[in-house]
Amino acid sequence: MPADQVSAVERVRPPEDGDERATLTGMLDFLRDTVVHKVAGLTDEQAFSRPVPASELTPAGLVKHLTAIERFWFAIDFAGSDTEWPWTEDDPHGNFPLSPDDTLAAIVAAYRAECARSRQIVAGAALEDIAQGEDMTFNLRYALTHLIEETSRHAGHLDLLRESIDGTAGE
Repeated sequence: MPADQVSAVERVRPPEDGDERATLTGMLDFLRDTVVHKVAGLTDEQAFSRPVPASELTPAGLVKHLTAIERFWFAIDFAGSDTEWPWTEDDPHGNFPLSPDDTLAAIVAAYRAECARSRQIVAGAALEDIAQGEDMTFNLRYALTHLIEETSRHAGHLDLLRESIDGTAGE
């Protein structure tokens, strides 16, 4: 595989008999790895393509969006850290824009780094802890559940896009 392509990662299924924290964090990590798995092996041309004519979604755009979602929910809203805002004034709601200098490998590396930061934030908090961001009232349990839902939904989008691009389906 060329150095500029994304390699598949090993996905570890979450525990089926774990406590609440292990189940929530294990499921989210499994879905995060699924996102990387779905784009592994794609060229930049494929990852930036819009294979479903009625949609503007691209595989690369979805991964970039999920990177911003991780930052927004965990670093900014939950931890209340003074971290760079993930969206521009032109796109304040975090759609799926790509820059001309983006590459899939760089987007996936940023996603994996943001997920690692999120894991660190989550590890240092209790599920009942309330978000520290301005005007935030949700707890960590809610944030984890929301990220499971959002990551799962976009992994489903990636399933459809990937199958449309090269016929790869499943897993």
